[in-house]
Amino acid sequence: MKKLFLTAAIAVFGLVGVNAQFEAGAYLGAPIGDSDGASLNAGATFAYYVPIVEGLKIGGIAGVDHFFGKDYRGFDYPDATFIPIAASAKYNFNPKLFVGLDLGYAIGVSDGAGDGGFLVRPRFGFSLPIVDLYAYYKSISYSYDSPGNWNNNDWDWDDTWNLGSVGVGASFKF
Repeated sequence: MKKLFLTAAIAVFGLVGVNAQFEAGAYLGAPIGDSDGASLNAGATFAYYVPIVEGLKIGGIAGVDHFFGKDYRGFDYPDATFIPIAASAKYNFNPKLFVGLDLGYAIGVSDGAGDGGFLVRPRFGFSLPIVDLYAYYKSISYSYDSPGNWNNNDWDWDDTWNLGSVGVGASFKF
């Protein structure tokens, strides 16, 4: 009985591995929301998907996400770098069109990123045999506690920020 169960488990895991898909990509976006102190958003992602039903894949996604800081109203905003880790789902309406959603946590790894926060990234796109091209909206809601010097006044704030961006990206399928 143990041999039968072990054989069945290996077969199931083998079939899942055959249908699984690894993706690696990059994106570029324009900051929106509380992003007046950012000039550009860029990042790279690595994803692993497993098909659940026809057209639907779920998996995980991780990568690096960077908002380039800029001077805004007399304050030099620092760069903000995050490591997003999220659950991801992708649904193909047909072989060429898809929508996707990433929900997770973006770990702050730079001075301008705080400790990190909640990440949401819906996207839609066009699927080719080796690459997906997509447009996205992304939001990272996080707490940032930093001393500031604005208009020659020293002050300290602890606030919730919503760094967001809209942009385009490409993911290569392996």
